[in-house]
Amino acid sequence: MQENGDPNQKLQANPGYVVNQLLRAMSTSATHPDPAARQRALERVKRWEQVFRGMFDGSISVGSRTPIRGIPGWVTLDVAHGGFAVGSLAAGGPLQPHETDLLSRLGHGSDGHERATLNVYYLSESGRRDLCEMLRTGGFKITVPEEGALLVVAWLIEHKMEERAHELLDLIVPFFDRLRFYPVPDVPPIVESNAVRRNTVGEIVESLRLRRPQVQVGRMLEALRIWLPMYDRAVALFLETVEDQWPCRRYPNEWRMRAQSLLNEYQDLRKVHKLCGKPDRPKENFARLRSYMRACIDSPSRLSGRDVGMLRTILTSYLRRHGAPGSEKLVRRRTAQAQIADIPTHDALNQVLCSRLARLPGDSGLPDMTLVASPISPEESARFHVPPSSDMPKSLLLKAQRCWQAPIEQLVRARVIPSGEVLAQVLPQITSHVQGADIPDEDLRRLYRALYSAFRRRRSLLLLNLEHQIRLEELPWASAVDGVRRETLNSRGQSRQTLEQLSTLAIVSFPESIFPNKLLQELKALCTSAGLPIPIVDELAADIFVGEFSVKFLQAAKIAARLLQNSLYERYFGLSYERVLHITDVPEGQGPRVSPEFARLCEELAGTGDNTGRSVARNGKVIEQAQIITTHNLVVLFAILDLQGVLGDRLRALSERCFSWICRRVAVKTSSWKADLRLIKKSAYAWRQMVFFLSFIPDDEVPLFLAWAGNHLAGQTLTIQEKLLPALRGLELVASGRVFDRDGMGGKNGEARRFLGWTTERHWVLGPNREDDQGPGSS
Repeated sequence: MQENGDPNQKLQANPGYVVNQLLRAMSTSATHPDPAARQRALERVKRWEQVFRGMFDGSISVGSRTPIRGIPGWVTLDVAHGGFAVGSLAAGGPLQPHETDLLSRLGHGSDGHERATLNVYYLSESGRRDLCEMLRTGGFKITVPEEGALLVVAWLIEHKMEERAHELLDLIVPFFDRLRFYPVPDVPPIVESNAVRRNTVGEIVESLRLRRPQVQVGRMLEALRIWLPMYDRAVALFLETVEDQWPCRRYPNEWRMRAQSLLNEYQDLRKVHKLCGKPDRPKENFARLRSYMRACIDSPSRLSGRDVGMLRTILTSYLRRHGAPGSEKLVRRRTAQAQIADIPTHDALNQVLCSRLARLPGDSGLPDMTLVASPISPEESARFHVPPSSDMPKSLLLKAQRCWQAPIEQLVRARVIPSGEVLAQVLPQITSHVQGADIPDEDLRRLYRALYSAFRRRRSLLLLNLEHQIRLEELPWASAVDGVRRETLNSRGQSRQTLEQLSTLAIVSFPESIFPNKLLQELKALCTSAGLPIPIVDELAADIFVGEFSVKFLQAAKIAARLLQNSLYERYFGLSYERVLHITDVPEGQGPRVSPEFARLCEELAGTGDNTGRSVARNGKVIEQAQIITTHNLVVLFAILDLQGVLGDRLRALSERCFSWICRRVAVKTSSWKADLRLIKKSAYAWRQMVFFLSFIPDDEVPLFLAWAGNHLAGQTLTIQEKLLPALRGLELVASGRVFDRDGMGGKNGEARRFLGWTTERHWVLGPNREDDQGPGSS
């Protein structure tokens, strides 16, 4: 992102980022060894070219809620990495198979208005009947929110709300020629369930089928099964010709015929088995034996003394290493190799797994892992040439687990949901049920849940100047549904209960991680439906930060001040929550409501108050102080949902898990200075979470934690100890009642440090500067 000289001018997107992404995609498309990766890169090239052209000709305004000229905000856009609108519409593009099928049934040819024809069809009596049947049975799928619009229209008309239906149509009809406002017909019904899944069965089957074959394993097995036995036979044939320790001295009856038969068999097998190239390499012994065998068949006199000597060396080496054909040593060796060759390959078992999953509906989840985890049956053995009773390997079952449909807590325990980011992906499957609970009509409730889930799959836009993402209620057809809600105390209570359960689950499962924005999005929706005024604050991007904080940050900070004043947390981070409580500068009226005094406080704490201009590192330091003051949503959830009472007995254990995670994290070897800095930032965020948890445990337990942490750190490598000991010393310093100096240091010779993630200099965790380190020290 870039700024112009005028401080009053709005922040603008930097086209250099787009050019860099385009060049990277072009390089990958030209040089990557994997053809599939090159093809994917080519698709990215096309998308980034669209973005760049749109920015250049002004048709795309990056950073706006409505970045494409003439397209309202409720339209779902195709969005590239980083939130850049590509210029195309997600509900537009080429006709899909279900659309061409319907056009064919309608007898409609190609005239350039196919999509408008289909939209109009669903307004006809026959089309509305189709939509109403879909609503009744749940036989539909919504992949983008627009596909739910005409279902809402059909429901409104069916329930005598024609005026609302016409108001909705007035807004969407101008886009009938470009967007599909009708759903995808789907046979399996949408069923209500408390279980969630990470992926559908169809998605996992597709990923398994795209799995790259294990070529190296295939080569090895081909050699064990085909070429080694044939090599043994070739050696045995030549040993028949040995006399007085020299080969080719005599040729038993039918030797040449048997030798020719072996050569012919090799040629036939080679046409089928082509993975292993070793038998054809001229310098390999098997290839040499076949060459000498051909000479012995055609004209033994062609063999020179050097040839016979080489042949003798090959046979002697073979006998010394493997033993004679038929000997106990060789039989034992080949038997062991044959047993290895009989072990089913992951490629073959992958085919079995795909066939098992393919029996289930593609848009569903896997209800029970035993359906795919059982040993290979006799029928599967015959079909896929896999030994019966073979076990399905753990690596493949882990892939299948991604479509396992089970209670969310169970998926977290099984590590199917390994992070807060993945948790955020599956939460709409739960929150959609909660959000639709106050819709009285079952058909409309089912539709709303599908619409909610599709909306949550929309990719966020890059927004500048404190603009906010489009909300679900801004979609005209979602707004029409809101008009028939009947808000009840029951639905509010369910939303609050779900909010408390999911917040607790996220904290207990991933105590070291801050809430990702996608997860916060779901928590905000639950707060709204529960009627709770919880000021949830997003993680801000340092590269587009404009130096302002919305009023929600100040509101969250004041809640933190009331709960954390005089706490270990306040002392450790050098805060003054008393000052926060006295900030009252939020203006009333229209426009973005921001707190300049809160922003100044963050700049002072970051040590950037006297700096002019902006940099990513400087912005990051300011944002981090805002996260520290507000605890990045932990304190507001603790205060309003009473999570302190819910988690009280677990807080020390959560602190220990944070510290253990940090030790593991800093042990990771990185390949670049950027990776180093990302690692430090994540570790510092985990440290902040740890200090927060420690601030709520009894005072007499803090020394016990510090003793445990010291012992745990002592068990790590010397490198990890050197990196984290200053941070632990700093925590011990504050816990003993002392404070850091203005630079975040304390103790003898500054051996104790406050652990923060962002800096404009080289981070102390990285140690002394190295000559080969080309990166800056900012995180």
